[in-house]
Amino acid sequence: MNQNSPKRTESDRRAKESRFGRLIRRPEIGAFSGMVVILVFLAVVAGDVVYNPLGIKNNLSIIGQLGIIAIGACLLMIAGEFDLSIGSMIGFAGMSMAMMMKWGLPFGLGEATPLTAFLLTMIMTLGIGCLIGNIVVRSGLSSFIVTLAFLFILRGLTEVCFREFNEGSTQISGLPDFKQDDFFAYLFGGEAFKWVFSLFYEIGWNVNRRGEQWVTGLDARVAWWMVLAMVTYIVLSRTQLGNWIYATGDNKESARANGVPVRQVKIGLFMFTAFCATLFAACQVFDTNTADAAKGNLKELEAIAAAVVGGTVMTGGFGSILGVIFGAVIFGLVQNSVFYISWIDGSYYRVFLGTVLLIAAFGNENIRKRITGGI
Repeated sequence: MNQNSPKRTESDRRAKESRFGRLIRRPEIGAFSGMVVILVFLAVVAGDVVYNPLGIKNNLSIIGQLGIIAIGACLLMIAGEFDLSIGSMIGFAGMSMAMMMKWGLPFGLGEATPLTAFLLTMIMTLGIGCLIGNIVVRSGLSSFIVTLAFLFILRGLTEVCFREFNEGSTQISGLPDFKQDDFFAYLFGGEAFKWVFSLFYEIGWNVNRRGEQWVTGLDARVAWWMVLAMVTYIVLSRTQLGNWIYATGDNKESARANGVPVRQVKIGLFMFTAFCATLFAACQVFDTNTADAAKGNLKELEAIAAAVVGGTVMTGGFGSILGVIFGAVIFGLVQNSVFYISWIDGSYYRVFLGTVLLIAAFGNENIRKRITGGI
């Protein structure tokens, strides 16, 4: 019995090293480490305003809206494609919903409820996503070029429609606060997890200076982000569709030879990014009761950056939803930190964005080579 102990010890040591090796090769480990560093840094320099109820709500609001579109960008990148039209799609979808709710349905078909405006807008954006996907897979053109073209097309159409129907203005404000009376609008513009903040109030943490409850809940977009992350995690890790997505990005010719419907997968993912952009826009419109042609500007780049920092490899075939969550948390916290740390110029956010993106790209490529044996 004692003679076998050294062998068991050596076997246990190798097993632990193997588990540790697999852990550090995980594509999202870098994003997790970066997230921990930023959380600790903010706790040291501005913990009293970052980690109070209002700070948590504001941070999660930014993280949630970025996380929604970053998930769409991640899945498409795993399949080996990019979508640079996400930001313009946000502005287009917001314009569509706001105009219908202010002036009614097209062709004089009557007033538009929040549900009607959302569904009609979703049909349009999914159709545009389908069109983009078909152009990419049937023409053989780079998705970078095709979606860059639609970035300009959608942004231009949004501005033209605003000016044509809104007396030259590119903003719509003063919409009724639909979420007060309409349950569907409340799903996007209302609050979630109110019971958590009520519990915080009961234990004396969520109390303002007048002794009242300070924060009543999180923005609904946070709940949508969580639901979307959970569903896509299950799809990627537990379903055949998830295997198809990874196979398409890894080697589309091999995937096609093994029966993977590569074209349909890619078209479906372009439609999914359009869905995510529309969801983002709905949360903005029903929360603020406004729409602006500039909404979503550069959000496509932030979404791609969050996916890359989260471990998604730009050449396709590698990535995870967990990593994208970490990436969204990193950029959301840093973007919002300018409101907490007065001695940091807000423009440094983009410096940080570019620097971290470059480092992550090198790191992800190194991980990919180690996993594939340098291929």
